[in-house]
Amino acid sequence: MADEDENEGPVVELGEETPVEGQPLARVASRLTWPHEKPRILEQEGDSVIRTASGPQTLSDVLEQVDDSYFDTRQTFIDAVESAIDTAPVETK
Repeated sequence: MADEDENEGPVVELGEETPVEGQPLARVASRLTWPHEKPRILEQEGDSVIRTASGPQTLSDVLEQVDDSYFDTRQTFIDAVESAIDTAPVETK
């Protein structure tokens, strides 16, 4: 039987927790099934707040800037949303 200490792995200090408002776009996209139309996305996830470099925004506000109304894959949706928002790293305080 293996020693329990071997399975734990190294302990890594992550520093102070800095909360970031909103959730990653990928998390919102993972809750949907594909293909999907914009009105159905707004109905299901429009109130979700996503992280952007300029601060948290609701998905409905971001999707107003997207011309596409049909997303055949998850990646198509992510690409369209990312083209409407700044994809720079999210600043922490």
